[in-house]
Amino acid sequence: MITLSPCCNFRPICANERQALFNRIAPVYDNLNDLLSLGQHRIWKRMAVSWSGAKMGHRVLDVCCGSGDLALLLSEKVGSNGKVIGLDFSEEQLSVAASRQNSRTKNCFTNIEWVEGDALDLPFDDGWFDAITMGYGLRNVVDKRKAMQEILRVLKAGSRVSILDFNKSNELLTSSITELLIDNIVVPVASVYGLSEDYRYLKSSIREFLTGKELEELALEVGFSTARHYEISGGLMGCLVAKR
Repeated sequence: MITLSPCCNFRPICANERQALFNRIAPVYDNLNDLLSLGQHRIWKRMAVSWSGAKMGHRVLDVCCGSGDLALLLSEKVGSNGKVIGLDFSEEQLSVAASRQNSRTKNCFTNIEWVEGDALDLPFDDGWFDAITMGYGLRNVVDKRKAMQEILRVLKAGSRVSILDFNKSNELLTSSITELLIDNIVVPVASVYGLSEDYRYLKSSIREFLTGKELEELALEVGFSTARHYEISGGLMGCLVAKR
């Protein structure tokens, strides 16, 4: 699974630029994810949904939902009596997500609502959700602490958030492999779609991300009662699971 860097031309980009970027790549986002991960991102996402603790009848949120992969998986978990909200700041990504939802025939997929909104200012009441997921979004927000505080706020007591993203490894071999993959596979493949510049700085975004230990510490600092980071696929990916 390859997601975009929050940096472009070695400078931080503002929210409007990020929004335009994700709108631009929306039409090919899913194809690229399948191609670049050899389909493995589907396994990682199922793991993240499972760790969220979402169950039948639950009301759940997928923050930075993109084209809707996690939201669609959550829909099957909570069933027709549950409710899924997928939130993203990209109108084009939400349009793709809604189109994918409409193409599904299971009754449970009618329980999804797509909301255009900001991960740093979630438009929901306190303690509203039974479970929350976030896939490849925390690395791309401008204020990670604020994003975690907002997730904590809208999550019910005793419930969990599951945050999937690249793993920033302290192991030189793992980090070197990640950078080699980006330079020699990700960027060349993205260039076929005219997106080489959008994906070129993925490497720097991972360097600037938090390690698993730092993610655990951040979650505890903002008020989660427990936090554990799981490494996936030999340490290339990671998932933070935190309980309110």
